[in-house]
Amino acid sequence: MTIWVSEQIDPSGLLYACIACRDEAQAKECVQSFEKNLTTEQKAAGWQVRLRTVASWDEVPSTALKLC
Repeated sequence: MTIWVSEQIDPSGLLYACIACRDEAQAKECVQSFEKNLTTEQKAAGWQVRLRTVASWDEVPSTALKLC
């Protein structure tokens, strides 16, 4: 099983927002939304958005919103 994890990370490397789901299209929409909502100042400060995959729910950060 593939689980898509959309993450927004602050400049210090801390996970700010995280949504995990099994639907790739939905995950890509989340990443686009995260990216769109970053301000110019946040981007300049080093905020990041990433999309990654994991093989099980055990690998998803515990603070993530989990959409099945």
